[in-house]
Amino acid sequence: MNGHSTLSSRERFLEVWPEVKKDIIESARLENLPSDALDWFEQSLEYNTPGGKLNRGTSVVDTLQILKGRELDPKEYHSAAILGWCVELLQAYFLVADDMMDHSVTRRGQPCWYRAPQVGNIAINDSFMLEASIYVLLKKHFRNHPAYVNLLELFHDTTYQTELGQLVDLLTAPEDSVDLSKFSLEKHHLIVIYKTSYYSFYLPVALAMRLNGMTSSSDPGMSPENSTTDLYKQAMDILLPLGEYFQVQDDYLDCYGDPQVIGKVGTDIVDNKCSWNINIALKFCDPDQRKTLEIN
Repeated sequence: MNGHSTLSSRERFLEVWPEVKKDIIESARLENLPSDALDWFEQSLEYNTPGGKLNRGTSVVDTLQILKGRELDPKEYHSAAILGWCVELLQAYFLVADDMMDHSVTRRGQPCWYRAPQVGNIAINDSFMLEASIYVLLKKHFRNHPAYVNLLELFHDTTYQTELGQLVDLLTAPEDSVDLSKFSLEKHHLIVIYKTSYYSFYLPVALAMRLNGMTSSSDPGMSPENSTTDLYKQAMDILLPLGEYFQVQDDYLDCYGDPQVIGKVGTDIVDNKCSWNINIALKFCDPDQRKTLEIN
């Protein structure tokens, strides 16, 4: 029995965090950042990154272990955990920015970063730095890995897809007016697939697949004739609907969940969001009920 067998997957994953943070801060130090800026950056990393459930990050490790069909050796675990922390940094970047756009109050049981003392609009730049940290880690740990370009493209593509989903979400729910005619379950489906499913469910699995050396028919030099089955397409077909289910559950909890349990105060109704709840209500309401929804 090794020492890690008594740790939960989350606890073991957290053991890698100090190294991750050190790598990022050291990279900033080499840019001759003054000490107060380094301290601020470290505080932002610590406040925004390791405090969640870490399901996205640990999913990279768990997926690689499933693909290997055995316990990961220390080097394999370390590589998967670094990629997992890159996913958690991406999550942190999205959440810091999203909380500002939604005027959210709490996140993970504490004030949103922009509401922390002396932070305010500095959080905008902090979110950019959280995203940039991903590429610091990828360059340090995977620059000589054969899948380096594929890993970079996965993060770039997923970030773009998530931001597209965020754009549709924001345009559908302007702060100063309510137009329920813009809402539909079809639009909700599009928003959640792009805003949630790609980065929360597909990205961790695809990263582990790349780390395991699995190719895609879309890779340079490959063609559909070279492979009867594109495993990445199969993974996407399974994982994107799972992400939609997750978001439907999150929409429900935003309205009915206990803030003490879910760690945040729901704002979907106040923010006029195109959530699952309102779309289901619109689907089944009569004209009088719709009028009540529009007023409220």
